[in-house]
Amino acid sequence: MTLISVRAPRAEAVSLCLFDGETETRAAMTRRGDDWIAQAPPPGTRYGLRAAGEWAPERGLWFDPAKLMVDPRAVELDRAFQFSPVLSEYGVDTAPLVPRAVMPGALPEVPLGPPVFTRGGLIYEVNVRGLTMLHPGVQQAQRGTVAALAHPAVLAHLEKLHVSAVELMPITAWIDERHLPPLGLSNAWGYNPVAPMALDPRLCPGGVAELRETVAALHARGIGVILDLVFNHTGESDIRGPVLSFRGLDNAAYAHNADGSLINDTGCGNTLDFANPAVRALVVDTLRHFVQHCGVDGFRFDLATVMARGPGFAADAPIFAEIAGDPWLADRVMIAEPWDIGPGGYQLGRFPAHWLEWNDRYRDDVRRFWRGDAGVGLLATRIAGCSDIFGKDCRAVNYLAAHDGFTLADTLAYEHRRNHANGEDNRDGHGENFSWNNGVEGPTDDPAVLARRGALARAMLGTLFVSTGTIMLTAGDEFGRSQQGNNNAYAQDNAVTWIDWANRDRALEDHVAALAAWRAARDFAQFPAGGAWRALDGAAMDAGRWEDHQTQGFSWTEKKEAARAKGLRVDRAAPYAGPGVNGPGNGSGVLPD
Repeated sequence: MTLISVRAPRAEAVSLCLFDGETETRAAMTRRGDDWIAQAPPPGTRYGLRAAGEWAPERGLWFDPAKLMVDPRAVELDRAFQFSPVLSEYGVDTAPLVPRAVMPGALPEVPLGPPVFTRGGLIYEVNVRGLTMLHPGVQQAQRGTVAALAHPAVLAHLEKLHVSAVELMPITAWIDERHLPPLGLSNAWGYNPVAPMALDPRLCPGGVAELRETVAALHARGIGVILDLVFNHTGESDIRGPVLSFRGLDNAAYAHNADGSLINDTGCGNTLDFANPAVRALVVDTLRHFVQHCGVDGFRFDLATVMARGPGFAADAPIFAEIAGDPWLADRVMIAEPWDIGPGGYQLGRFPAHWLEWNDRYRDDVRRFWRGDAGVGLLATRIAGCSDIFGKDCRAVNYLAAHDGFTLADTLAYEHRRNHANGEDNRDGHGENFSWNNGVEGPTDDPAVLARRGALARAMLGTLFVSTGTIMLTAGDEFGRSQQGNNNAYAQDNAVTWIDWANRDRALEDHVAALAAWRAARDFAQFPAGGAWRALDGAAMDAGRWEDHQTQGFSWTEKKEAARAKGLRVDRAAPYAGPGVNGPGNGSGVLPD
């Protein structure tokens, strides 16, 4: 007999609620320690949970049998979440609003093989919906879905860029933050999840099978798949938030202060408690599920400092050993966003040696160099692997722009954010972006300004592609994607975040493809020993040149006779950065082999 089990240690009763259409049948579950169990219904059955007990939110008790809740271990849902104020009102039945979990059958295992992605490759960050909503080659019914990633037109673009792995922004089910619906807005990024394993039916209507088949199609082209997962908080938010899953079953999943108030190290109202073994077990089970049943190559963890808190950050936190000790996870690619907003939250360089880390210092310092604020010494350190942060073992994921913040094109076109469409009076989003507009704020027809912006975009992309470590490109930055100056477009499920394929800068795209082809033929996991650093006039770089802010660039050549030896050149005055020691193709306009 197959059992369904749910953790609710402080509940007085838990019911398994089975749905046939809108008709609900409830069956009492049986307590077994901290869990409640019942016979699992047949595969395909839609179900939810209700828990009875004391309602005393001030003491962390949120039991309300009127609340239909989603199984925290659900893997598929029959509909998307929708926000309503009644989700937090005691005694109001929420069955008309809350998705039902779909009971899975036996999920086939994907044979365990080594990850397709390896260090030093190119990660392509993808908003699944935004990538293909306007793609002319993808049929309307498939646009905005996980399955669209396997469309031949999308695969061809990824191959043109020599993408090593796609990093999918959250595809697990999320709910809109409560302030968005009154503004006529919705969450476009997905960083507000409810149940960690459940795929969002808007992005992945075919459920686990759709994700598994898409991963297989990408693997067949030599492209890995990394899932961006959110384990730092859930969409149940603060004490005014909805009762959807953990809150109404086991509120101890959230970290609390000594006075019982919720810890908010995420800025989202709550924080999952990784000092709680049950939370860690669910996270490990979630990761294992996506590897075992979908075949993914690895994971990027949003606000990953939370995962090592208890409540303070610990470099030897239990979760790291638990992941490393799981045979399905031990060799997977693990990428930390190494910060949160809590005390001691910025932890760049302190995650385990086998983890990679998003390197925001690379982004900022490269922007500062090309803006004219930073010198060549700092840029060379960033290009050569950021030894000041990671030591000899470069674990950096270097990037110029990511989903949050300005796009690359907007970095060169706006000095100030333009976030009014988010409904927060332009207060949201980063205030300091190390951006500059090159003489005109926003769009312009001035050919000189456009030429300067285009040259700087090529130089910055060239800097990225000659840099040691793993590199990341956000989808669309290879051809000049703009978000109209919005540097926090999480609530713009519209043309602001939907990539405009019809009007892309094809010349820039071809330039990036050439850079990518050059890089793909070489190993960038670690910076080579030896090599010669030279000034632009050919003389050796000395301390005076490195420290002089007026020094405009440098070149570096690997001490290697092989045809695939590396060489790079940076010239801020040109502006140029990329392969070769004398500029692109020694003046031919073609990148050197």
